[in-house]
Amino acid sequence: MPFVLYVLALAVFAQGTSEFMLAGLVPGLAADLDVSVSSAGLLTSAFAVGMVAGAPLMAVWSRRWNVRRALLGFLGVFVLVHVVGAVTGSFAVLVGTRVVGALANAGFLAVALTAAAAMVAPDAKGRATAVLLSGVTLACVAGVPAGAALGQVWGWRAAFLAVALVSVPALCALVRCLPRGALGGVDAAVGVRGELGALRRPRLLTTLLLGALVNGATFCTFTYLAPLITEVTGFGTAWVPVLLALFGLGSFLGVTAAGRMADARPVRLLTVGGTVLCAGWVLFALVAKSPVAAVVLVLVQGALSFGVGTTLIAQALYAAAEAPTLAGGFATAAFNVGAALGPWAGGAALGAGLGYRAPLWVSALMVALALVAGAGAGARTAAARSRARRRQAVAQGGAKAGGDVARARRAE
Repeated sequence: MPFVLYVLALAVFAQGTSEFMLAGLVPGLAADLDVSVSSAGLLTSAFAVGMVAGAPLMAVWSRRWNVRRALLGFLGVFVLVHVVGAVTGSFAVLVGTRVVGALANAGFLAVALTAAAAMVAPDAKGRATAVLLSGVTLACVAGVPAGAALGQVWGWRAAFLAVALVSVPALCALVRCLPRGALGGVDAAVGVRGELGALRRPRLLTTLLLGALVNGATFCTFTYLAPLITEVTGFGTAWVPVLLALFGLGSFLGVTAAGRMADARPVRLLTVGGTVLCAGWVLFALVAKSPVAAVVLVLVQGALSFGVGTTLIAQALYAAAEAPTLAGGFATAAFNVGAALGPWAGGAALGAGLGYRAPLWVSALMVALALVAGAGAGARTAAARSRARRRQAVAQGGAKAGGDVARARRAE
């Protein structure tokens, strides 16, 4: 894999840390800015909305930039807004920085996914995607716990500054590593309307739907893992960062494994991995009171979730071959639709009084829906191929019969 992919992964690590670290910073942030905890929680929603809307919008907006200019521009804005967020005393300004930061993050990831696929051989998109998304998983392992620790020791502003500082080496490395002009701007012959037309392809739409459902299941449980393991499993609060990091470690292992298999055997990986993932969420819900089972399943489900999710993102890039600049935007948007949908669905189940195991059941349901949708799409594809083969056989039979008649006439 090209070295620049690992530099891009470092930037994605900083961005993933920024996206998820607020879970441990909201109480101190709310007290410092004199707002309610629920109001401070809007910062998470603002970031999620910015990511969902920003991925395709930023990808379209930057189409005529070369890849180098787009990536450096988005990452530079990301660093700047985190510095502003760290020093502001206004909650409204902080909300604004989160929205702008999310737009920059979405644009960077959308362009980076497409660029990563272009940097490698046509049959290595899965490995390239895995390298890039390893930054997200490492953010779960190290970035989020570190951000929470900084917030507890030096306050939430230190965590924002730390994200900016981690991004600076990536920015400098990209200045040196990104080729000038080698990954140029978009082909003018391929218009936005033509690229958006790729969304009419059933394979791409199905892949994006599956990606949103699987990622929604992942973040449904991840968001409410802390109350689950403290209220149901019985761990003390000191164990929360450990188990969150364990989930992140599993996700890193899953992304790494998927990178080795996603290009060669994607259908088998998605079918078997998706089935085991669904069964794992059900099992977790049934045995959540067991500390040993909870520890094992946190690791395993993290690996399966990101292994299947990474494969789906790679398959979206393959399916969006007609959208060379918007493919990454489509995949990023689907990923973040799930990141917003899952926690909402899990919160709704908790709000209905279904207990702290409810997010696990919601996660199982979302993966089950993905399996059903995938099976339905596979059946339709197989039926279409069968009809095509029959038509081809009929056409070949008709041509053969016509040839026999012609030969018979010539013989007469």
